[in-house]
Amino acid sequence: MTGTLTIAGLGPGSDALVTPEVTAALATATDILGYAPYVSRVPPRPGLTVHPSDNREELQRASEALRLAAEGGQVVVVSSGDPGVFAMASAVFEALERAPQWRDLPIRVLPGVTAMLAAAARAGAPLGHDFCAINLSDNLKPWAVIEKRLRLAAEADFAIAMYNPRSASRPEGFGRALAVLREAGCGERLVIFARAISAADEKIVTVTLNEARPEMADMRTLVIVGNSQTRRVGRWIYAPRRAE
Repeated sequence: MTGTLTIAGLGPGSDALVTPEVTAALATATDILGYAPYVSRVPPRPGLTVHPSDNREELQRASEALRLAAEGGQVVVVSSGDPGVFAMASAVFEALERAPQWRDLPIRVLPGVTAMLAAAARAGAPLGHDFCAINLSDNLKPWAVIEKRLRLAAEADFAIAMYNPRSASRPEGFGRALAVLREAGCGERLVIFARAISAADEKIVTVTLNEARPEMADMRTLVIVGNSQTRRVGRWIYAPRRAE
């Protein structure tokens, strides 16, 4: 096989946060595949074919990428943030598991700056101690699993980064998540709503969990719930390095 497949993270939005390694891979690609808004971030050029697709077509996209690479293409599958965090790397390997004929294909996973880390950096250091990340979308897992993980994370006193909090097709889930955390006794914890981080319309709002409302988040928002020790210092939010 002469082709290659690269799974690359484009970071949270700004070109300044795309790694040089990813930039180099995009510059030599013959084919770019990904969710349409992410593919549109790659400038067109001669010799490059783009393959935009819908947000829920991950496995089809991954299979197409494997096929194009097997045919000799220098293929890049793009994700926002990091491709291994709720993104395309897992989908590609799932597709590869179903297609053993392509298992010798050269594959690279290139990391990117996640929304979680970009948001935390803008706010200060809310992930300075133990933390976890939970995807609030129930498209690929039951809501009961999400609730269980939220309760256990609250009990363990993790800071919690919540991805995909609220969409037009899932308007109720984020409100339920907030209710679960309130029931777990987290009402006074600080909550950071970080929307469109590194984009022109970036916005960060910090409130207590008791003050948080579902409409404060959408699919462009990364939500970080602090642990019980998370505090303000001036305009910054941080988690102390020592647990009490």
